[in-house]
Amino acid sequence: MEIIGFIASPRKEGNTAWIINRILEGAKEQGAKVQAVYSSDLDIRPCKGCLGCVQSDKCGINDDMQWIYNALKQADALVLGSPVYMGQMSGQAKIFTDRLFAHIVPRFSPRFKEAYAGKKLVLVFTQGNPNPDIFKEYFDYTKKMFQMLEFDVKDMQVIAGMRNEPAYERRDLDMTLRRIGASLVSELFME
Repeated sequence: MEIIGFIASPRKEGNTAWIINRILEGAKEQGAKVQAVYSSDLDIRPCKGCLGCVQSDKCGINDDMQWIYNALKQADALVLGSPVYMGQMSGQAKIFTDRLFAHIVPRFSPRFKEAYAGKKLVLVFTQGNPNPDIFKEYFDYTKKMFQMLEFDVKDMQVIAGMRNEPAYERRDLDMTLRRIGASLVSELFME
């Protein structure tokens, strides 16, 4: 069983990276093969809206997203982590999400591919604001969008108050995050 953690933050050692890596550690402790992927290490360009993927079944942009498509096809689950910038996911997360259009399309589309349907997903948002519900409508919308793309959203975490106390200093957070990773593995074993 394989789980990819996509860290859509410009900071490789920031709160989002620390949090996603704890979730992956919890999954690894339960026997999953895990891989952390840092958006800051990749060349992923924005979707051009050319619809070449509709014509040829392949995205025409030759960048690191081609590798991501292959990795996602093999993976059983994705943990997507993003800091909240301006009330929504980071630009890195948005580019990644937009580029999923080339391969991950809902069942009602003529381009639907069973290989991508039903992938388990954990969404994680980190934010400086201490109120975890301040952007709730956006988070709920994002969850529904991934469900429409036929991801099986298993969990959505909003970790707030990053301005006041970094994630690695929160005593209770480490075990909570590891449990999320372990729970994801349990879900995969139940199938």
